[in-house]
Amino acid sequence: MIAFLIILSSLVLLLLLGGFYAYHQAFYRGGSKKNVKEYFDKNETFQSSLEQIKLMIADIDSCHSEDVYIKSYDGTLLYAQYFHLGDNFPVQILMHGYKGNAKRDMCGGHMLARQLKHNILLIHQRGCGKSGGKTISFGVKERLDALCWARYVTDRFGNVPIFLVGVSLGGAVALMATDTDLPKNVVGVIADCPYSSPKDIIAKVCTDRGMPKLIYPIVTLGALVFGRFNPNKEGAVKSVKNSRVPILILHGEKDGFVPVSMAWEIYESATCQKQIFIFENADHGTCYMSDPERYEHAVADFIKYCLKSRPSVDNL
Repeated sequence: MIAFLIILSSLVLLLLLGGFYAYHQAFYRGGSKKNVKEYFDKNETFQSSLEQIKLMIADIDSCHSEDVYIKSYDGTLLYAQYFHLGDNFPVQILMHGYKGNAKRDMCGGHMLARQLKHNILLIHQRGCGKSGGKTISFGVKERLDALCWARYVTDRFGNVPIFLVGVSLGGAVALMATDTDLPKNVVGVIADCPYSSPKDIIAKVCTDRGMPKLIYPIVTLGALVFGRFNPNKEGAVKSVKNSRVPILILHGEKDGFVPVSMAWEIYESATCQKQIFIFENADHGTCYMSDPERYEHAVADFIKYCLKSRPSVDNL
């Protein structure tokens, strides 16, 4: 009996150690960014556009902005930069990718928003940049952060049209927020290379790294015990089935990180007004750089549709 208890305790300890390692690598704020850096280093479109990206980031830095802090639903302190172009203009809430840099990931979106004369809220996701929190939950908690940011914009600026705009993790977060209690002046979601669910993308990355399928339960254990969230509970595919908000999906045919099949799965599950644009030569997060003109037209036409279709103030 004692031997059995020792063996059982050892197995439990090993599972917890494995879960902690998985949590630290995948979900923890201070975990390694090596794999993210390696992906961008190998991304030919990103590398060929690096100088352009640096110029767009410098352009962001040249714009006047206001530091904004709010407390999220669980008390986590969140940070964003607010760029004001004009009173009563629509507001775009821009959301970056996994372990990403807000300016780098959203420099194209920032430029497009300014061209459209929209005010901009460039947020730092929880566990990233100047925002608080130690856990990146692949959208499970971030979707509620997006809800809090949308409420902040509504409380501060009133009944202005709001667009949720994101890339990769940010795109998934924007879509996952659509089945929360968003303010009715959220009129559209633009998701660039989003994944179908936290479970799907985590399992895909594990497979890419040659890990056995049995590793996923250990990753889930790490998320549950150390991150206090369930990666199996939420996802973009599930959320868009209940969305009232129109969605635009943009995805690269050659995306080696989030397969384009996930974009189609989200699109086919959506019951709201929806559009999808596939960019044949684009890898992950490089749709805009692969075909700026087509990307700009897709975004501008979608925004025009959302603003035209927006319910009157009396019906909100």
